[in-house]
Amino acid sequence: MTQSYPVLPLRDIVVFPHMIVPLFVGRDKSVAALESAMAADKNIFLVSQLDPAEDDPDREALYDLGVIAQVLQLLKLPDGTVRVLVEGKQRATLSTLSNEGGHLTAEVDLIEGEEPEGAEVAALMRSVVEQFENYAKLNRKLPAETGMQLSQIEEPSRLADAVAANISIKVSDKQALLAEQDPVRRLEMAYAFMEGELGVLQVEKKIRSRVKRQMEKTQREYYLNEQLKAIQRELGNESEEGGGDELAELARKIERTKLSKEARQKATSELKKLRAMAPMSAEATVSRNYLDVLLGLPWGKKSKLKHDITEAERILDEDHYGLEKVKERIVEYLAVQARTNKLKGPILCLVGPPGVGKTSLGRSIARATGREFVRQSLGGVRDEAEIRGHRRTYIGSLPGKIVSNLKKAGTSNPLFLLDEIDKLGQDFRGDPASALLEVLDPEQNNKFQDHYLELDYDLSDVMFVTTANSLNLPQPLLDRMEIIRLEGYTEDEKVEIAKRHLLTKQIESHGLKEGEFELTEDGLRALIRYYTREAGVRTLEREIARLTRKALRHILEGKAESVTITPDNLSDYAGVRKFRHGISEEEDQIGAVTGLAWTEVGGELLTIEAVTVPGKGTIKTTGKLGEVMQESVQAAFSFVRARAPAYGVKPSLFARKDIHVHLPEGAVPKDGPSAGIGMVTAIVSTLTGNAVRRDVAMTGEVTLRGRVLPIGGLKEKLLAALRGGITKVLIPAENEKDLADIPANIREGLEIVTVAHVDEVLAHALVTPISPIEWTEADELAAVPPSELQGPGEAGGVSIRH
Repeated sequence: MTQSYPVLPLRDIVVFPHMIVPLFVGRDKSVAALESAMAADKNIFLVSQLDPAEDDPDREALYDLGVIAQVLQLLKLPDGTVRVLVEGKQRATLSTLSNEGGHLTAEVDLIEGEEPEGAEVAALMRSVVEQFENYAKLNRKLPAETGMQLSQIEEPSRLADAVAANISIKVSDKQALLAEQDPVRRLEMAYAFMEGELGVLQVEKKIRSRVKRQMEKTQREYYLNEQLKAIQRELGNESEEGGGDELAELARKIERTKLSKEARQKATSELKKLRAMAPMSAEATVSRNYLDVLLGLPWGKKSKLKHDITEAERILDEDHYGLEKVKERIVEYLAVQARTNKLKGPILCLVGPPGVGKTSLGRSIARATGREFVRQSLGGVRDEAEIRGHRRTYIGSLPGKIVSNLKKAGTSNPLFLLDEIDKLGQDFRGDPASALLEVLDPEQNNKFQDHYLELDYDLSDVMFVTTANSLNLPQPLLDRMEIIRLEGYTEDEKVEIAKRHLLTKQIESHGLKEGEFELTEDGLRALIRYYTREAGVRTLEREIARLTRKALRHILEGKAESVTITPDNLSDYAGVRKFRHGISEEEDQIGAVTGLAWTEVGGELLTIEAVTVPGKGTIKTTGKLGEVMQESVQAAFSFVRARAPAYGVKPSLFARKDIHVHLPEGAVPKDGPSAGIGMVTAIVSTLTGNAVRRDVAMTGEVTLRGRVLPIGGLKEKLLAALRGGITKVLIPAENEKDLADIPANIREGLEIVTVAHVDEVLAHALVTPISPIEWTEADELAAVPPSELQGPGEAGGVSIRH
């Protein structure tokens, strides 16, 4: 059925039957079409435009299918536009389009709708309604009652149109729904469109929820921070101008601190990033900690140094007795620095046994020069990051020990003591000894870079002093340091140290009053001789502390008013004697030689024993000897065998006898190149039956020609000989130059004999002078058993015929 209606082209909207829609009309032709409809039966043809931007659409610009609608209300607005309320009635197909009376008029063919029935249609309608309810819950633009209204619609066609009118889809998709004349198919299309929109709406809901939670958290934190500031202002902790604001405080610190140009740029950049971060975020904590470390370093802060050399000497003498050469070298070092006002020069490395005062000497140097004292123990450090710090990419990263201790010191020119540098470890995490190369090099450490700071820091004003028990260090590290040896103390020095420092310290720490405790000098010497055997004074201090505890107990128990310790009652307080002092052997013995050894804890007496047993001329060693010492035994044995007649030994003896060399205390590893002459002496003594003098000790390596080679650690070895009651010490002639460094009381307490050849050693060490023997080839043949003289063709004197 064809009818003629005024046409109202629509932009961005599709009107469905039974749908009431408000429209704003502004185009002249559209307004004229509405006036024409109002003048007639109020019916008008609504059809959507293909291109919403087209102002004067023609037939090609309109869709083919639209809706006949009735104008319910029309209102002209002051600006010339018209507000109209229309209700869709029936679908219609556009047939022809003409321009009459100033508006568009269309010839349309009305489309009659069909209403299918059946269980399948009812099920589909129910599914569509349920799906729409889910859609309505997520789409906040739809009124809550829309779902209820749709559930009351019983006609499939009307339900499909109502759903299509209320879902948010593209105009082209809505036009497709309008063009579909089969109600069942239209319901299925509406269901499919809702399914797609539901997925989008669910994602939107998740995004909205996440954003809302974040906003709520941020607003809550802001609110709480503002509350906290208000509370602080009420308590007087913050001024109204925001003086307590953390970021403002950091900005003021950056402004006040004398940062380098690079550090100032870095600090300003970090503060700028910190301002843009949420206050409680993890990134903000990292930046805040970095700024705290950076601004906590002593940029430009220096302690006033003392340049009085006389005062420095007085302080060193006051804190340490003895160690004259060490203190002299330190004062020379300080004198150069006082004159040049620079620290260019080698790093001092104090090497010596435990307990000789290396760490306390470093503290005294700091006091003498007016520097802050910082100590860092390197024992067991295995990670390079302990020196250079961790990179900030790691969770919980920290600066290295160098930067951390400088921050603690508060000045940029402290005395930095690197303790136990020889105990540095090394594993898969890096080599900390290599990391120290940069720190201890005066040519490089003015631009030391910590991994945490990531900028250069000047360490050239820091005075580095290192300590070690041995020189077991990488060669490049040794090359950067000047070695100063602290060999140990003599008995007289220990007595003076105990009088000046140890006794006073222990009496005060145990709360003893003046006159309640006295340790006589003879008692002190007895304590040193029979209860300690060390290079330093730590064991001595522990023994003195033990005496003071016992004395204090007796006083508090009322057994005595005061206690005086003498050699006679020393054992009552100190217990059984731990060591023997004086000659270790009561008589001269065959094959027993006293050698001298160097250890990390000082010098030690080393007994070398040798015996002969029946055998075939081999040599056996026991006592856990190292490879070097085993080779010394072999060289000594070969030398003696080659020179046997000169030492009164028949060479034939070696064919019948084995020699066993043993060094007691078999559980203790022993190695080194300085026991050669002791081995020769022990072997000659046991082969000749000539006893070795018990008051003689010796040290030196031997060659196959009998030369005595020089050794190291001479002072420690001489101290050990003096402690052990030895009266004569044989040393290599080439070590005579080292006697200048030996204290006078050691040289006076020992008869030190220099030897260049083994013959001199044997002349001093053996009780009876050696008598050479004559040994000819006839003697050699006479010593061979008759069975070994028979030729290959003889057997028991009977000739063999062939």
